[in-house]
Amino acid sequence: MTITFNELRKIKDSLPHGGIKKIADQLNLNEETVRNYFGASNYEKGESVGIHFGPGPDGGAVTIDDPTILNMAKEILNEETSHKN
Repeated sequence: MTITFNELRKIKDSLPHGGIKKIADQLNLNEETVRNYFGASNYEKGESVGIHFGPGPDGGAVTIDDPTILNMAKEILNEETSHKN
């Protein structure tokens, strides 16, 4: 799966407070590992999670090996939207 870096960051920035922690807890990951998935680079506390950054428009292209974290983030955003309506 490929997404632009700006799209990936927009999803991360749209998550409600506690969204990163919720994903990390459900997947038994360190919160910094989830943040690294969204473009952070704290590898002292977190791990790499199978994303690859390349040059291109909109902040560049991000190739994602496993979309589980991204899908969970989208699910959280959909839940937030449905609760607001």
